[in-house]
Amino acid sequence: MSTVNVSQAEITKFGELANRWWDENGPQRALHELNPARLGYVAERVSLRGAQLLDVGCGGGLLSEALAREGAHVTALDLAPELVEIAKLHLLESGLSVHYKLQSVEALAEEAPGTFDAITCMEMLEHVPDPASVLRACARLLKPGGRLFVSTLNRTPVAFAVAIVGAEYLANLLPRGTHDYKSFIRPAELSAWLRDAGFALEDVSGLAYDPLRHKAWVNRRTDINYLACAVKA
Repeated sequence: MSTVNVSQAEITKFGELANRWWDENGPQRALHELNPARLGYVAERVSLRGAQLLDVGCGGGLLSEALAREGAHVTALDLAPELVEIAKLHLLESGLSVHYKLQSVEALAEEAPGTFDAITCMEMLEHVPDPASVLRACARLLKPGGRLFVSTLNRTPVAFAVAIVGAEYLANLLPRGTHDYKSFIRPAELSAWLRDAGFALEDVSGLAYDPLRHKAWVNRRTDINYLACAVKA
């Protein structure tokens, strides 16, 4: 793992959650409730049926399966063996087809440049040592005109208060230690990395979440969680 863009502590942390990843009332409940909004954001901007789509940092496959259900041909990557195994096992229940791989996005970029119509990279960039490396690999993997979809957390005091103090320590919506505030990414930083990787930023939108109503939606407030869409020039 030493030569791969990964934190072993992060891999271990999320791997330990694998057995309850698909439990809608378990430690990943928030991800289950965010998933429809994330899927809708992607589906509004790219035709999913028949598209070659890559899900980077797929975890246990929540978004991967949702994309496949919409008719996309989905390849999905993660570096936690436990999560990839759980994702594969869940296909036996869902009956969907997703090609899961225990591989880094940088390694896949060496093997299959220019393969995908769209790439999703949700709630992942803040968990890797070098987010810009992930974006450069995504640019290599996309066809010209392909779109990259990212969601991440903004590095603001309100994001710290809501996503860490509130979600992890007060409301227990997420396991404690899920996030590290220093790794949160400001939109200006993401925009610069995207530009350097050869992308044109098309949209930045907020991703709101109400844990009391168990609902998430896209809005214009980007100071906590936000989505971005960029196109490969």
